[in-house]
Amino acid sequence: MAIMCRIHGHFDADLSPHDLRAAGALQRHGGPDEARLAHGPGWALGSNRLAITDPAGGHQPYEGDGGRLKAVFNGEIYNHAELRARLEGRGHRFADHCDGAVLPALYQELGQDFAEHLDGMFAVALVDLRAEPTLVLATDDAGMKPIYYRWDGRHLRFASELPALLALGQERPALWEPGLDSYLATKTPFGEQTLVDGVRVLPPGTTAVCSRSRGLRLYRRPAPERPAVTGGEPGEQVREALTGEVRRLAIADAPVCAITSGGLDSSLVTAMMAADPAAGARRVHSFNIAYRGEWPHDERHFAREVAQRAGTAHHQVELDAARFPELLPAVAWHLGQPNADPITLSTYGLFEAVHRAGFKVALTGDAADEVFAGYGRVHAAATAPGAWLPAYVDALAAIPAEARPRLYSADYRAFVAERGSASDAITEELRQQAEHRPRLDVLTDFETQVRLPAYHLRRVDHLSMAHAVEVRLPFCQRPVRELARALPQAQRLSPDGGRGKVALYAAARGLLPRSVLDRPKQPFTLPVTAMLAPGTPLWAFTREVLSPARLRTGGLLDPAAVERLLRAQQTRPADCLALATWSLLMFELWREEFAVRRAPARPAEDRELLEVAS
Repeated sequence: MAIMCRIHGHFDADLSPHDLRAAGALQRHGGPDEARLAHGPGWALGSNRLAITDPAGGHQPYEGDGGRLKAVFNGEIYNHAELRARLEGRGHRFADHCDGAVLPALYQELGQDFAEHLDGMFAVALVDLRAEPTLVLATDDAGMKPIYYRWDGRHLRFASELPALLALGQERPALWEPGLDSYLATKTPFGEQTLVDGVRVLPPGTTAVCSRSRGLRLYRRPAPERPAVTGGEPGEQVREALTGEVRRLAIADAPVCAITSGGLDSSLVTAMMAADPAAGARRVHSFNIAYRGEWPHDERHFAREVAQRAGTAHHQVELDAARFPELLPAVAWHLGQPNADPITLSTYGLFEAVHRAGFKVALTGDAADEVFAGYGRVHAAATAPGAWLPAYVDALAAIPAEARPRLYSADYRAFVAERGSASDAITEELRQQAEHRPRLDVLTDFETQVRLPAYHLRRVDHLSMAHAVEVRLPFCQRPVRELARALPQAQRLSPDGGRGKVALYAAARGLLPRSVLDRPKQPFTLPVTAMLAPGTPLWAFTREVLSPARLRTGGLLDPAAVERLLRAQQTRPADCLALATWSLLMFELWREEFAVRRAPARPAEDRELLEVAS
């Protein structure tokens, strides 16, 4: 049965049980139901539990082989019943029915290959005390559940959230010096590196093994074979695969709801939940967020239309813009590192309301655009007759590459010029990939394997778990992802390149109102251009945070250049100016929330800003 948790611990670090309990307390919002800690010479494992099912069981750490194997776990293992039956056939016995209980026995049977047999979203930490003490960490292949870690060559510390990991250290966090440019180039750092010097994120689909004799080793697990698209119309196949995953993910003993933005992806998940015969008499509840007052791009009427057609009990959440200055520091802290998409504030407020309404589980439409090639930048890049990389890479940015240096302080501008910009590194990586592979495959792999985990999934995980809500992601499930990846290009992009998600639109016919199917694509986000205007609480707060005195403390931005940006947004508001302003606001809030200092100058040992799977 499902247990969502926060986990943390160390291997061979000089940390006391008190240190571990203090770190766990910083993650308690994500696991308020139980806090447990196990430790021994040179190791510790901690967990904070959010009990979704089987509340009487599921006590972590799980143990096996006479207590010599201990595991903590965050996430869900959807095939745990099948694994349990197989393991019971080999003589293993289990104290409860929680999904994580199978982990020690599975590891005992299969060793470090155990994670290849898990179907779900997970972050696992396991200590093997049978011979030389060894710590094993593993993440799911989509990157739905993160593990942050710090390895100094001898000692390893890890946690589900960055604030908890920082609490296991002894010093103020230092900035990874290329981080500001990397952040502005992609809206959040991609790849393994975080904005905190020395702190990394375990990549998706990775198993890490740490011991005294061999140090820390990371292994990327083999990707599953891609299925062939055989028989039947692609839209029907997509509908069947997605329906199966929605049905499976909607099963829980805790209250489950749907997030309905009013766009195709979340509306389709909502409709499938409501149409599931297994739901019986249980009425699906749907949630939409909007903003008090009159603002552009209001989608609530689309969400209401979907809810009425599906027959859900619909909750309209209204966020008051007067609360933004109060909420934004909390958003920056929960994220752990900045994310420049204004949707972060919406997401935080939405899941606050979901929690208050008594729901512990929510299904969302996240990741459909990455999986089914829904973004306009992908359409443009895949169909461009000539050079496509510069426009595509700039479309990823919070601030275009040409404009960023003008905002930097003189010394930081010189540093970036000498090192090379993050945009240049991404461009070269994608160029090399595109020399040998179809362009759409390169773009899809980059969107799903690099951008999605860093930019999207961590944001959803951190801001939902900030309110003890478990988000389940049907579009991230392997059957849906692999089917989408196997579709021919014409079923992902329309022949004229004008619209993506061709097979997904076909799957939605008959389930959604024509108004939703025919509407232009609109991102689910905050109307920040209109809200960053004189007289609004957000504008006054932004002017205060980006004041010259506070910017000089950071030393990375030119106060005069930032002031010119603010005056431009004030006199001629534009989406590009608003996003640039918002991105700088979130960076400075993050820097102040964590009291981030600049690290001493040293040779750059981390030139890889990202990994693109081949």
